[in-house]
Amino acid sequence: MSEKINLTCIGCPLGCSIEVIKNGDTIESITGYTCKRGHDYAQTEVLAPVRTVTSTVRVKGGVTPVVAVKTKEPIPKAKIADCMQAIYDITVNAPVAIGDVLCDNIADTGVELVASANDVTA
Repeated sequence: MSEKINLTCIGCPLGCSIEVIKNGDTIESITGYTCKRGHDYAQTEVLAPVRTVTSTVRVKGGVTPVVAVKTKEPIPKAKIADCMQAIYDITVNAPVAIGDVLCDNIADTGVELVASANDVTA
């Protein structure tokens, strides 16, 4: 039995309305996109959705109590809760610089968690 899924593409500023016809784990058709990014976005979003996670982690000895972090690459959407729990459990020592790897394999995704802001020693 086929399922129709409507998406608004976030691959570029156009925001195309995309329609995906899916049958089980197979995509039968993708229509409405105007660039390759739209096609790729729809395919990924329907078959294996991923997200970049942004948050903060606690900092000891820094000017601020937390520093902004993000996953270096998108992770499977189903792993977001595990990722957030792992982030909650992390505390780092100042100084922290943008790009510092704060966790090598966040929530067993194979993706690094990196600092996306600086925090210096108080």
